[in-house]
Amino acid sequence: MRCVLIASTAAELLFYWADAAFLRRLRPPHAGQVGRDGTGGCVVRGRAWALTRGPVPQGPALEDSLNTLFAPLIISCTALLEKLADTYTCFATEHGRHLHVLHTFGDCLYIAVNGDGTESEDDLRRTLFVLRRLVEAHCGLVTLDSHLVRKELRPADSEQRERVWSLLRGLLETYSRLREEDQSFAVEAVERLIHPQLCEQCIEFLERQVVQYINASPERGGDEVGHAFLLVHTKLLAFYSSRNASSIRPADLLILILLVQDLYPSQSAEEELGPQKPAGGEVLPQGPKRSESIPVSGPGSHGAAEKDSDDQDTDDLSAPEVYYTPEPSPGRHSTGSESWSEGAEMLGTGEADAADVQMAEDLLQTLGPLVPEASNPRRIFLDANLREGYCPLLPHTMHCLPLWPGISLVLLTKGPTTQVAVTLYQLLDGFLVLERKLEEGPEAGAPRSYPFLAELRQRMDKFVKKLSGQDIQLQNTWVDFKNKIFSRCEPGSSLELLQAVANVKRQLCSVYRQLFLASAGHSLSQGLRDRAQKLMREKLLDWRDFLLVKSRRNITMVSYLEDFPGLVHFIYVDRTAGQMMAPSLSVTEKSSSELGKGPLAAFIKRKVWSLIALARRYLQKGYTTLMLQDGDYCCSYFLWFENELGYKLEVMEVPVLSDDSAPIGMLAGDYYRKLLRYYSKNHQAEVVKCYELLTVHLGIIPSELVVQQACDLARRLWEPSRIPLL
Repeated sequence: MRCVLIASTAAELLFYWADAAFLRRLRPPHAGQVGRDGTGGCVVRGRAWALTRGPVPQGPALEDSLNTLFAPLIISCTALLEKLADTYTCFATEHGRHLHVLHTFGDCLYIAVNGDGTESEDDLRRTLFVLRRLVEAHCGLVTLDSHLVRKELRPADSEQRERVWSLLRGLLETYSRLREEDQSFAVEAVERLIHPQLCEQCIEFLERQVVQYINASPERGGDEVGHAFLLVHTKLLAFYSSRNASSIRPADLLILILLVQDLYPSQSAEEELGPQKPAGGEVLPQGPKRSESIPVSGPGSHGAAEKDSDDQDTDDLSAPEVYYTPEPSPGRHSTGSESWSEGAEMLGTGEADAADVQMAEDLLQTLGPLVPEASNPRRIFLDANLREGYCPLLPHTMHCLPLWPGISLVLLTKGPTTQVAVTLYQLLDGFLVLERKLEEGPEAGAPRSYPFLAELRQRMDKFVKKLSGQDIQLQNTWVDFKNKIFSRCEPGSSLELLQAVANVKRQLCSVYRQLFLASAGHSLSQGLRDRAQKLMREKLLDWRDFLLVKSRRNITMVSYLEDFPGLVHFIYVDRTAGQMMAPSLSVTEKSSSELGKGPLAAFIKRKVWSLIALARRYLQKGYTTLMLQDGDYCCSYFLWFENELGYKLEVMEVPVLSDDSAPIGMLAGDYYRKLLRYYSKNHQAEVVKCYELLTVHLGIIPSELVVQQACDLARRLWEPSRIPLL
């Protein structure tokens, strides 16, 4: 039973996602009071929470029920922040049945609830931070203003609101599924599809036939392709950036992979490796599924895939599965129609009882009809390092061109108004600095004496002049601000100046919103997209089946067992490049890894996921090395630093983080980038790199041998990870 929501400090619901179990326990408003000892009731500080079994409220009634349920919590959080500048971040209701995690971002309160014990406090907090990142990726710098971000998350038009909420719900559902199924999302690092020869050919093809051709074409309409990359499921095959493009952070690349998986979810392997369409027929692959559907189930069914009767008949008659490691050549296809699908779980008939069916039907009625959405191309906001400096949340347009089910070409373009976004960020950043100075009070000195204020005034005057009166509100707000802070008389009080700064920031965010959110935006012409899609298909046609199988079995443990006896599994992560390597772990009914597809494979997968969570908890407390005996297995974790030549640097203490700090990872604040900056302070003369290694050995292996194998394994894996991410 889970729920995630965003609310304003005024207890206004801005977004919610809840599974069927949670919605089934909501009591409609005015349906009676729940006593302290009522069935299913949860008492927090004497208040009865209306979580009872009954008919599911629908439409506006559902939002009213959620408001009634969470309003006391939101109001108490707001009161604590106002009175004490602090509030609670996690609590459990009586008997510990419902765990609540809260975090405030600006003037918005993010709340995650779990009532079935399937998620820990760290899991819920990570979900909140990822949701915040997804909101930033779709709203950009508008998130700096609480009033405008409320308009984006909760539009007045009900259809538009449902469109926005459906988009975020789909992304949350996709993220939850990938976090449970995919190792790259479990450790939050990009996984490369290891095939240097094909990677090099694809990069060259992307450069000459895709990026350079489109950027030289008059049909591009002012847009310029900065990045192009190929994905096989969640694995990166090739990445090319044009010379003038800014670099893409690994965290943003992981967000883009999440978006692609949301648009075109991975299917089962037998569907992907089915008969190809005739070459003469230009039949596009299956259209977007996610972001146009609303989740109706809990975490246990994230990977559930529906098949029609024809597919099921084919599955029953398919040949037995054969284990092999794909050769690096395009001519080797799968030896059976069954392959290694990752995360396709078929629900048993016994699980779909009448109550579950009724629950799903109630939820679908609650959430109302689906609103179709043109979600591809999609406006997306990513961090960028430009010649002018660092610019977060720079607007891009993502074009996802599916080649076949499971294989996609993604183009990232920037429009002619990119420089305006950079200017707006620089102005907003200047006013944020000014706001912090004013909040310090008289200790910071007179406002007119701030050294950066003259430059900020000059830039703002120039920007307002360029608008040529197109935005009268911004012009009037700026004049009012100048009158208050640059007046020859005594300038206004700090409170008046802070209000004037807030008004200017809001108007700048409003201009940003009009330019990059309210307008339709630029996109490449359909002809250019069709050409890139067609040429890329022709290039990879002979490699199609190989790539799909290779993505399921990217690295196999067989090649490591001879040199590392007793090694069961490992995950190697280059935190500087944000990339990882690991043998495949597939435990679905229709596929398997080298561990098989029975209880053993599922047991090892749970062991690996629990090791990841445990390593994060210890790293949060300042430990960079961990080794424990867990039943019949020995689990270990190592984090270390090296210079550019591969020589290990001395060990140092890493910062100890509080329990309510941003979760460790890339999607929830990019912990490792901050850690590298912290370590590099004492190594200014050399490039510092950070690595992680997680291993699972048989318990009979001595700890000394585990450490030795970890060192040897790290040296062996170091070279492949140096494949450049162009």
